[in-house]
Amino acid sequence: MTEPIAFLNGEIVPASSAAIPVTDLAVVAGASVTEMIRTFEHVPFRLGDHVDRLFSSLELCGFPTEVDRQQLLDAVVRIVEHNSAMIPKNHDKGIIIFVSAGQNLTYLGAAGRDVASQGTVCVHSFPLPFELWTEKQTTGQHLASVSIQPLPNDSVPPQAKHRNRLHWLRADKEARNHFPTASSLLTTPDGHITETAAGNFYIVRDRTILTPPSELVLGGISQMVMREIAAERGFDWQESAITFDDLAKADEAMTSSTTCCILPVTKFNDHLIGDGQPGPVFQELITAWSDLVGVDIVQQAVQAAQERCE
Repeated sequence: MTEPIAFLNGEIVPASSAAIPVTDLAVVAGASVTEMIRTFEHVPFRLGDHVDRLFSSLELCGFPTEVDRQQLLDAVVRIVEHNSAMIPKNHDKGIIIFVSAGQNLTYLGAAGRDVASQGTVCVHSFPLPFELWTEKQTTGQHLASVSIQPLPNDSVPPQAKHRNRLHWLRADKEARNHFPTASSLLTTPDGHITETAAGNFYIVRDRTILTPPSELVLGGISQMVMREIAAERGFDWQESAITFDDLAKADEAMTSSTTCCILPVTKFNDHLIGDGQPGPVFQELITAWSDLVGVDIVQQAVQAAQERCE
């Protein structure tokens, strides 16, 4: 096959033909759970951890769609092997898995009851768009406060990774109405920082890394890796309620996510964090992560971004 492939409901298909019906609850209600894995040197990173979290999300959300774990793992490996041959060796892929909640019975009618629980199970990939975050990784990102709040925990568990993300779209739009390049940083009603749309959030005080309590946020796979690296490097790690005042006084701030691994935060609203430059703790952690995966993460992003934009 000369085009990328995807996995759709038990079959490998050309990526161009991977589609879901308009009756699917992923379309009708935004009801799907998802994972994104990235590769390093065309090898999926922490694949097992991502799939474990996918099944946890399915359970938390109570989806009826049946999923075969080994079939998913095999599909990811096959898709990466095939699709990575179509990108330069020094570039990498993002792999998406999503599972929908089933079909909308209202559209199907009573005759569709037997198939209503049969949602979509899909795996597909895309070349990582390094150019979207290279500048943030080298000079830092800008975060902003917004009026939008996280979804209530008793409505949607924050530990479930899902695609019902309208509140995040609204939050980032509000942030960019004030600061054109900023991303939103959400807080609970009592003013405690939670996370960004892209990942987990941290502040640094001396050799202590503080992150919001796990009951408030999605536990990131990248957060797991970052905690392991921090322990190896002798950092203290604390889950703690963090406010905007704590952020203003922090030595450094960062976010973590699958695509970027770690991004420094150098500005919040109108205020610089630290000296407004990526700090030494960020540099230490991103270097350790690069050593772990055998890729200079920042240099790869810079080089690949230049090549993609030529």
